[in-house]
Parts: sequence; structure tokens; C-alpha cells
Amino acid sequence: MPAVLQPAGILGVGSYAPEKVLTNQDLEAIVETNHDWIVSRTGITERRLAGVDESTSSLAIEAARRALADSGVDPAAIDLVIVATTTPDALFPATASLVQHALGAVNAAAFDLSAACSGFIYAMAVGSQFIQTGVYRHVLVVGAETLSRITNWQDRTTCVLFGDGAGAAVLGPVGCGDGFLSFDLGSDGAGADLLSVVPGGFGHELTTGSPDELRCSIKMAGQEVFKFAVKVVEESTRRVLQRAGLTADDLDLFVPHQANVRIIDAAAKRLGLREPQVFSNVHRYGNTSAASIPLALVEARETGRLRPGDRVALVGFGAGLSWASCVMRWSKSPTDTARGPASEAPFRELEEHDR
Repeated sequence: MPAVLQPAGILGVGSYAPEKVLTNQDLEAIVETNHDWIVSRTGITERRLAGVDESTSSLAIEAARRALADSGVDPAAIDLVIVATTTPDALFPATASLVQHALGAVNAAAFDLSAACSGFIYAMAVGSQFIQTGVYRHVLVVGAETLSRITNWQDRTTCVLFGDGAGAAVLGPVGCGDGFLSFDLGSDGAGADLLSVVPGGFGHELTTGSPDELRCSIKMAGQEVFKFAVKVVEESTRRVLQRAGLTADDLDLFVPHQANVRIIDAAAKRLGLREPQVFSNVHRYGNTSAASIPLALVEARETGRLRPGDRVALVGFGAGLSWASCVMRWSKSPTDTARGPASEAPFRELEEHDR
């Protein structure tokens, strides 16, 4: 291993969302809910659903191809593929192996990583260390989910939240001062039952019970998860900024997990962030778990909100309960564009029960 760590960063990004759009009005026809209620509680207006011929691996492959094209890195030069997902195509083989083969990344190792909505940052933390220590040169990280396959479409408290999609990043060596500056990862298993899919693993008997009890679908204690999320986003972001020698005022862009606009707004207020610093696209995709942050990162770059040299904080949170954050200095890639005007609209005031 080298005596001095090689700086690692993102060389290219790509994302893919299925063509099928499920709007709030569509949901009104299948479950007791309405557009205004969904928007007021979540900020979501629509989400994407995988088609019958699509899978987590197919979404991941398309996002990965776009990331490779953006980076200019040949698939044969990829040393490792990590797919962060809670909805793999199968228990085994790893979805990452399917992605590796489809891309022609013939020299790459491959494995899946499960950390729910924190998974993409967990995967970048793992992948970057292979580069920093000189073990590998290029690592492909993908966050991909087909949450519609584990959503109970009769549960109005959860079915309005989730969508499908994928995002990818090619990691590699960058110049001194660029790339990843610090990470913060954590877990609190005491809250494991607050957000889960059970049954769905080998810790539970699957041969007894009613069909509803056997259904592998998302269960969530919404208020408890909300409180956890707002608290941990603030705390983890402050820790990762401190490790990088930065403050919230130093950030050019803050890209949180896109779970709920009220969580994003509340955490941003606690951090003292201004509206132009915060990126959100939850209204378009809903909560796509491990795909959420890369989907947002790609859109931020495409819309001019992210430019070379920007200091960016990413933070995820979710089942586990888990959390992960990182701070990086965005490196120049071939398709970077100049930043466009950012909205100056203030954060809306929180309702009393959100505080």
C-alpha cells in the first residue's frame, strides 16, 4: 500500500428511471388517498414503476452504462462493481454479477451491499478505499431498486412513498484536494423494527400464516422514522463536515436522501442551510431508497446546480436504522455544465408536529 493515500472521487455519473409514471391521481383510483394529502405530507406528485420486463439489474445496467459513458472509462478498466440494493433480482447470484457481465466488465470483481436508503453512500465509502489504498483504480458503484415489488398497494401510509430507479457513479483517482473529503457511517439496530420487510429473510418461518401475513412488503412506523431521520441527518452532516474541516456555510450543495420533503426541509433548517444550497427532486420520483441520492446527483449536475470545484454533502438514512454521509469536492468530468440560477424561495414553515 502507498504511504500517501491516493485521492478518490467521482469520474462520471448516470441514472435511469422507468418510463411508467404513477401519479397521485392514479393512486386515488386504487387506494383511499388524494393528491393534496400526499403532497402536503410528502411533497411527492409522481413516481416511476418498473415494467413487467424490467428488474433491478436491468435498471442498474442502464444507469451504469450512462455513468461509464460520462466518465470515459472503458468497462474492461473497471476493477470492482458494487450494487447497493434492498431489492436484488435474487438472493444469489449477486445483482452486481449480472451487471458486471452485461457491461463487459470482464476484469471486475462484484458484490451486492445492503444498507437500505443509506446504501449508495456506504458503497462509495467502501469503493473509495480500494482506490485510496492503491488496490484498485476504477470502481463502479450503483444504487438500484424496484421497491414497487415489495410495496403493499393497499397500505395508504406507505404505497404513496416509494418508486423505482437506479443511479451509478464511476469512482477513480482525482487530483489533490478533489474528491471525497470525509465519510460518516452509522447504525442503530434498536430501531430495526421501525422500517422493515418481514417476512423476507431466513429469520422467520414462511410456511404458516395468512397470505397477508406472508406478504413480503414494507412496514414502517412513520412518525418514529420521521423523528429519527431529521435528527440523524443533522448530526451526521455536522460530523462529516467537521471531519472535512468545513461548516454548513461552506457547502455549495446539499443532496439528502429523497424520502420526504418535510424531512429535507426540517433537516436543512436545523443545519442553517439556505434554499440554493439544497437539492430536491422527491416530487418526481418518490423514495427510491439506494437509487435516491445518485438520481438527485445526476439531475443536479444536468440542471446546472452542480459544477466543478463545488463542495457537496450527501446524506442518506433508512432501515437498520442506518445512516451515511459524505463530503466531497466535485471534480470536473466531460459533461459538466455551468451552474444555472437557483431558487431563492424560503423553506416553508414547519407544522408543530414536525418540530
